[in-house]
Amino acid sequence: MPDPTSPAARVPFGETERTTAIAFALMVALFAVAPVVVYPVFLMNVLCMALFACAFNLLIGFGGLLSFGHAMFLGMAGYVCAHAAKVWGLPPEAAIALGTAASALLGLVTGLLAIRSQGIYFAMITLALAQMVYFFCLQAPFTHGEDGIQSVPRGKLFAVLDLNNIWVLYYVVLAIFVGAFLLIYRTVHSPFGQVLKAIRENEPRAISLGYDADRYKLLAFVLSAALSGLAGATKAIVFQLASLTDVHWTMSGEVVLMTLLGGMGTIFGPVAGALVIVGLQNYLAPLGQWVTVITGAIFVVCVLAFRRGIVGELAAWWAKRRA
Repeated sequence: MPDPTSPAARVPFGETERTTAIAFALMVALFAVAPVVVYPVFLMNVLCMALFACAFNLLIGFGGLLSFGHAMFLGMAGYVCAHAAKVWGLPPEAAIALGTAASALLGLVTGLLAIRSQGIYFAMITLALAQMVYFFCLQAPFTHGEDGIQSVPRGKLFAVLDLNNIWVLYYVVLAIFVGAFLLIYRTVHSPFGQVLKAIRENEPRAISLGYDADRYKLLAFVLSAALSGLAGATKAIVFQLASLTDVHWTMSGEVVLMTLLGGMGTIFGPVAGALVIVGLQNYLAPLGQWVTVITGAIFVVCVLAFRRGIVGELAAWWAKRRA
Protein backbone atom coordinates (compact mmCIF):
# COMPACT_ATOMS: atom_id res chain seq x y z
CA MET A 1 0.00 0.00 0.00
CA PRO A 2 1.43 3.44 -0.93
CA ASP A 3 2.40 5.89 1.78
CA PRO A 4 -0.49 8.40 2.11
CA THR A 5 2.02 11.20 2.71
CA SER A 6 3.90 10.54 -0.52
CA PRO A 7 3.43 12.97 -3.43
CA ALA A 8 1.64 10.26 -5.42
CA ALA A 9 -1.03 9.99 -2.75
CA ARG A 10 -1.58 13.71 -2.32
CA VAL A 11 -4.94 14.83 -3.62
CA PRO A 12 -6.05 18.40 -2.86
CA PHE A 13 -7.70 18.39 0.57
CA GLY A 14 -7.39 14.58 0.64
CA GLU A 15 -10.74 14.15 -1.05
CA THR A 16 -12.28 12.75 -4.18
CA GLU A 17 -12.70 14.41 -7.55
CA ARG A 18 -15.87 16.04 -6.27
CA THR A 19 -13.95 17.90 -3.58
CA THR A 20 -11.25 18.82 -6.09
CA ALA A 21 -13.93 20.25 -8.36
CA ILE A 22 -15.34 22.30 -5.47
CA ALA A 23 -11.86 23.60 -4.60
CA PHE A 24 -11.27 24.49 -8.26
CA ALA A 25 -14.60 26.33 -8.47
CA LEU A 26 -13.77 28.28 -5.31
CA MET A 27 -10.35 29.21 -6.66
CA VAL A 28 -11.78 30.47 -9.95
CA ALA A 29 -14.56 32.36 -8.16
CA LEU A 30 -12.07 34.07 -5.84
CA PHE A 31 -9.88 35.15 -8.73
CA ALA A 32 -12.95 36.29 -10.67
CA VAL A 33 -14.13 38.68 -7.95
CA ALA A 34 -10.72 39.63 -6.54
CA PRO A 35 -10.14 42.63 -8.88
CA VAL A 36 -12.98 44.42 -7.09
CA VAL A 37 -10.82 44.78 -3.97
CA VAL A 38 -7.25 44.06 -5.19
CA TYR A 39 -5.21 45.83 -7.87
CA PRO A 40 -5.74 43.85 -11.12
CA VAL A 41 -2.13 44.17 -12.30
CA PHE A 42 -0.93 42.55 -9.08
CA LEU A 43 -3.41 39.72 -9.57
CA MET A 44 -2.29 39.23 -13.17
CA ASN A 45 1.28 38.91 -11.94
CA VAL A 46 0.08 36.28 -9.44
CA LEU A 47 -1.73 34.37 -12.19
CA CYS A 48 1.31 34.39 -14.49
CA MET A 49 3.64 33.22 -11.73
CA ALA A 50 1.09 30.65 -10.55
CA LEU A 51 0.97 29.20 -14.07
CA PHE A 52 4.78 29.15 -14.12
CA ALA A 53 4.84 27.35 -10.76
CA CYS A 54 2.18 24.85 -11.88
CA ALA A 55 4.22 24.06 -14.99
CA PHE A 56 7.33 23.56 -12.86
CA ASN A 57 5.36 21.39 -10.41
CA LEU A 58 4.30 19.16 -13.29
CA LEU A 59 7.96 18.35 -13.82
CA ILE A 60 9.25 18.06 -10.25
CA GLY A 61 6.10 17.10 -8.34
CA PHE A 62 4.85 14.42 -10.71
CA GLY A 63 7.95 13.63 -12.77
CA GLY A 64 10.58 13.82 -10.04
CA LEU A 65 12.87 16.04 -12.18
CA LEU A 66 14.37 19.07 -10.43
CA SER A 67 15.23 21.77 -12.96
CA PHE A 68 17.30 24.76 -11.84
CA GLY A 69 16.94 26.44 -15.22
CA HIS A 70 13.22 26.87 -15.79
CA ALA A 71 13.57 30.65 -15.99
CA MET A 72 15.00 30.26 -19.49
CA PHE A 73 11.59 29.15 -20.76
CA LEU A 74 9.74 31.96 -19.00
CA GLY A 75 12.17 34.63 -20.19
CA MET A 76 12.73 33.41 -23.74
CA ALA A 77 8.99 33.23 -24.42
CA GLY A 78 8.66 36.78 -23.13
CA TYR A 79 11.37 38.05 -25.48
CA VAL A 80 9.96 36.24 -28.52
CA CYS A 81 6.41 37.37 -27.76
CA ALA A 82 7.48 40.99 -27.17
CA HIS A 83 9.58 41.08 -30.35
CA ALA A 84 6.81 39.53 -32.42
CA ALA A 85 4.22 42.00 -31.13
CA LYS A 86 6.37 45.15 -31.29
CA VAL A 87 8.66 44.62 -34.28
CA TRP A 88 6.70 42.21 -36.45
CA GLY A 89 3.33 43.71 -35.54
CA LEU A 90 1.65 40.36 -34.82
CA PRO A 91 -1.65 40.32 -32.90
CA PRO A 92 -1.40 39.29 -29.23
CA GLU A 93 -2.76 35.77 -29.73
CA ALA A 94 -0.15 35.06 -32.44
CA ALA A 95 2.65 36.63 -30.39
CA ILE A 96 1.75 34.57 -27.31
CA ALA A 97 1.50 31.38 -29.40
CA LEU A 98 4.88 32.10 -31.00
CA GLY A 99 6.49 32.68 -27.60
CA THR A 100 5.00 29.44 -26.28
CA ALA A 101 6.23 27.52 -29.33
CA ALA A 102 9.72 29.00 -28.91
CA SER A 103 9.87 27.76 -25.31
CA ALA A 104 8.58 24.34 -26.35
CA LEU A 105 11.34 24.11 -28.96
CA LEU A 106 13.93 25.27 -26.44
CA GLY A 107 12.56 22.67 -24.02
CA LEU A 108 12.96 19.94 -26.65
CA VAL A 109 16.59 20.90 -27.34
CA THR A 110 17.59 21.24 -23.69
CA GLY A 111 15.60 18.15 -22.76
CA LEU A 112 17.45 16.02 -25.30
CA LEU A 113 20.72 17.17 -23.74
CA ALA A 114 19.72 16.82 -20.07
CA ILE A 115 17.04 14.17 -19.76
CA ARG A 116 19.38 11.18 -19.64
CA SER A 117 20.95 12.53 -16.46
CA GLN A 118 19.38 12.14 -13.05
CA GLY A 119 19.33 13.87 -9.68
CA ILE A 120 21.81 16.66 -9.09
CA TYR A 121 23.42 16.09 -12.49
CA PHE A 122 20.15 16.88 -14.25
CA ALA A 123 19.67 19.98 -12.08
CA MET A 124 23.20 21.26 -12.82
CA ILE A 125 22.89 20.67 -16.55
CA THR A 126 19.64 22.64 -16.70
CA LEU A 127 21.25 25.43 -14.66
CA ALA A 128 24.23 25.56 -17.03
CA LEU A 129 21.98 25.65 -20.09
CA ALA A 130 19.86 28.38 -18.50
CA GLN A 131 22.97 30.49 -17.90
CA MET A 132 23.90 30.08 -21.56
CA VAL A 133 20.43 31.32 -22.53
CA TYR A 134 20.79 34.24 -20.10
CA PHE A 135 24.05 35.41 -21.67
CA PHE A 136 22.55 34.93 -25.13
CA CYS A 137 19.65 37.21 -24.15
CA LEU A 138 22.15 39.70 -22.72
CA GLN A 139 24.10 39.90 -25.98
CA ALA A 140 21.51 39.29 -28.71
CA PRO A 141 20.57 42.48 -30.62
CA PHE A 142 16.83 41.85 -30.65
CA THR A 143 16.62 41.69 -26.83
CA HIS A 144 18.20 45.16 -26.36
CA GLY A 145 20.45 43.89 -23.60
CA GLU A 146 19.85 45.28 -20.12
CA ASP A 147 17.14 47.64 -21.40
CA GLY A 148 14.92 44.80 -22.54
CA ILE A 149 12.03 45.18 -24.96
CA GLN A 150 9.83 47.99 -23.69
CA SER A 151 6.46 49.46 -24.69
CA VAL A 152 5.16 46.18 -26.07
CA PRO A 153 1.75 46.82 -27.68
CA ARG A 154 -1.12 44.81 -26.26
CA GLY A 155 -3.42 45.17 -29.25
CA LYS A 156 -6.75 43.43 -29.63
CA LEU A 157 -7.22 39.73 -28.99
CA PHE A 158 -8.76 38.10 -32.07
CA ALA A 159 -9.35 41.69 -33.31
CA VAL A 160 -12.25 41.96 -30.84
CA LEU A 161 -11.07 42.20 -27.22
CA ASP A 162 -9.14 45.38 -26.49
CA LEU A 163 -6.34 44.35 -24.12
CA ASN A 164 -5.59 47.99 -23.29
CA ASN A 165 -8.69 47.82 -21.12
CA ILE A 166 -7.34 46.54 -17.79
CA TRP A 167 -10.53 44.61 -16.97
CA VAL A 168 -10.61 42.84 -20.33
CA LEU A 169 -6.92 42.03 -20.01
CA TYR A 170 -7.40 40.61 -16.52
CA TYR A 171 -10.14 38.17 -17.51
CA VAL A 172 -8.20 37.11 -20.61
CA VAL A 173 -5.22 36.29 -18.36
CA LEU A 174 -7.55 34.47 -15.98
CA ALA A 175 -8.97 32.43 -18.88
CA ILE A 176 -5.44 31.51 -20.02
CA PHE A 177 -4.53 30.43 -16.49
CA VAL A 178 -7.69 28.36 -16.02
CA GLY A 179 -7.23 26.64 -19.39
CA ALA A 180 -3.59 25.77 -18.63
CA PHE A 181 -4.50 24.64 -15.10
CA LEU A 182 -7.14 22.26 -16.46
CA LEU A 183 -4.64 20.93 -19.01
CA ILE A 184 -2.15 20.20 -16.22
CA TYR A 185 -4.86 18.54 -14.12
CA ARG A 186 -5.95 16.37 -17.05
CA THR A 187 -2.35 15.45 -17.82
CA VAL A 188 -1.64 14.42 -14.24
CA HIS A 189 -4.76 12.24 -14.08
CA SER A 190 -4.31 10.69 -17.52
CA PRO A 191 -2.54 7.37 -18.26
CA PHE A 192 0.50 9.46 -19.24
CA GLY A 193 0.47 11.10 -15.80
CA GLN A 194 0.18 7.75 -14.04
CA VAL A 195 3.17 6.40 -15.94
CA LEU A 196 5.08 9.57 -15.10
CA LYS A 197 4.37 9.04 -11.39
CA ALA A 198 5.46 5.42 -11.68
CA ILE A 199 8.76 6.51 -13.23
CA ARG A 200 9.24 9.00 -10.41
CA GLU A 201 8.59 6.41 -7.72
CA ASN A 202 10.60 3.54 -9.23
CA GLU A 203 12.15 4.12 -12.66
CA PRO A 204 13.85 0.69 -13.00
CA ARG A 205 10.55 -1.07 -12.33
CA ALA A 206 8.72 1.15 -14.85
CA ILE A 207 11.36 0.31 -17.44
CA SER A 208 11.02 -3.39 -16.65
CA LEU A 209 7.29 -3.08 -17.40
CA GLY A 210 8.13 -1.89 -20.90
CA TYR A 211 7.82 1.90 -20.57
CA ASP A 212 10.37 4.12 -22.28
CA ALA A 213 11.23 6.30 -19.27
CA ASP A 214 13.37 8.79 -21.21
CA ARG A 215 10.60 9.42 -23.72
CA TYR A 216 8.02 10.04 -21.00
CA LYS A 217 10.36 12.36 -19.11
CA LEU A 218 11.19 14.26 -22.30
CA LEU A 219 7.50 14.76 -23.09
CA ALA A 220 6.89 16.03 -19.56
CA PHE A 221 9.88 18.36 -19.85
CA VAL A 222 8.68 19.81 -23.16
CA LEU A 223 5.11 20.25 -21.86
CA SER A 224 6.42 21.98 -18.72
CA ALA A 225 8.63 24.23 -20.86
CA ALA A 226 5.71 25.13 -23.15
CA LEU A 227 3.43 26.03 -20.25
CA SER A 228 6.23 28.05 -18.64
CA GLY A 229 6.58 29.83 -21.97
CA LEU A 230 2.85 30.53 -22.02
CA ALA A 231 3.23 32.20 -18.62
CA GLY A 232 6.22 34.24 -19.82
CA ALA A 233 4.54 35.38 -23.04
CA THR A 234 1.38 36.38 -21.19
CA LYS A 235 3.48 38.26 -18.63
CA ALA A 236 5.22 40.20 -21.42
CA ILE A 237 1.86 41.34 -22.78
CA VAL A 238 0.55 42.27 -19.33
CA PHE A 239 3.55 44.38 -18.31
CA GLN A 240 4.42 45.42 -21.88
CA LEU A 241 8.01 44.46 -21.10
CA ALA A 242 10.46 41.62 -21.62
CA SER A 243 13.58 41.90 -19.47
CA LEU A 244 16.55 39.95 -18.15
CA THR A 245 14.81 39.54 -14.79
CA ASP A 246 12.62 36.74 -16.12
CA VAL A 247 15.53 34.77 -17.56
CA HIS A 248 17.90 35.22 -14.60
CA TRP A 249 18.77 32.25 -12.38
CA THR A 250 17.05 33.87 -9.40
CA MET A 251 13.71 33.39 -11.14
CA SER A 252 14.42 29.66 -11.27
CA GLY A 253 15.01 29.79 -7.52
CA GLU A 254 11.76 31.66 -6.94
CA VAL A 255 9.68 29.06 -8.75
CA VAL A 256 11.28 26.30 -6.66
CA LEU A 257 10.39 28.27 -3.53
CA MET A 258 6.79 28.80 -4.69
CA THR A 259 6.32 25.11 -5.41
CA LEU A 260 7.81 23.88 -2.13
CA LEU A 261 6.02 26.50 -0.05
CA GLY A 262 2.64 25.76 -1.60
CA GLY A 263 3.03 21.99 -1.68
CA MET A 264 5.05 19.99 -4.17
CA GLY A 265 3.07 17.26 -5.87
CA THR A 266 -0.29 18.89 -5.20
CA ILE A 267 -2.51 20.50 -7.81
CA PHE A 268 -3.31 23.71 -5.95
CA GLY A 269 -0.04 24.05 -4.04
CA PRO A 270 1.89 26.10 -6.64
CA VAL A 271 -1.01 28.58 -6.85
CA ALA A 272 -0.93 29.12 -3.08
CA GLY A 273 2.86 29.41 -3.11
CA ALA A 274 2.83 31.95 -5.94
CA LEU A 275 0.20 34.02 -4.15
CA VAL A 276 2.29 34.13 -0.95
CA ILE A 277 5.64 34.90 -2.61
CA VAL A 278 4.34 37.51 -5.06
CA GLY A 279 2.29 39.07 -2.27
CA LEU A 280 5.35 39.35 -0.03
CA GLN A 281 7.43 40.84 -2.84
CA ASN A 282 4.74 43.36 -3.65
CA TYR A 283 3.63 44.51 -0.20
CA LEU A 284 7.06 44.35 1.43
CA ALA A 285 8.83 46.10 -1.44
CA PRO A 286 9.58 49.22 0.71
CA LEU A 287 11.85 47.02 2.85
CA GLY A 288 14.23 46.54 -0.08
CA GLN A 289 16.60 43.59 0.19
CA TRP A 290 14.97 42.52 3.46
CA VAL A 291 12.23 40.92 1.34
CA THR A 292 14.73 38.24 0.31
CA VAL A 293 15.65 37.63 3.94
CA ILE A 294 11.98 37.34 4.94
CA THR A 295 11.11 34.93 2.12
CA GLY A 296 14.20 32.88 2.98
CA ALA A 297 13.13 32.70 6.63
CA ILE A 298 9.63 31.60 5.59
CA PHE A 299 11.17 28.91 3.41
CA VAL A 300 13.30 27.62 6.31
CA VAL A 301 10.26 27.53 8.61
CA CYS A 302 8.26 25.71 5.93
CA VAL A 303 10.98 23.09 5.44
CA LEU A 304 11.36 22.52 9.18
CA ALA A 305 7.72 22.64 10.30
CA PHE A 306 5.53 22.20 7.20
CA ARG A 307 7.42 19.81 4.97
CA ARG A 308 4.39 19.14 2.78
CA GLY A 309 3.73 22.83 2.12
CA ILE A 310 0.57 24.83 2.69
CA VAL A 311 -1.81 22.69 0.64
CA GLY A 312 -0.06 19.45 1.58
CA GLU A 313 -0.51 20.17 5.29
CA LEU A 314 -4.15 21.15 4.76
CA ALA A 315 -4.70 17.89 2.88
CA ALA A 316 -3.13 15.87 5.68
CA TRP A 317 -5.14 17.73 8.33
CA TRP A 318 -8.40 17.20 6.43
CA ALA A 319 -7.70 13.50 5.87
CA LYS A 320 -6.88 13.06 9.57
CA ARG A 321 -10.03 14.91 10.59
CA ARG A 322 -12.22 12.70 8.42
CA ALA A 323 -10.48 9.56 9.69
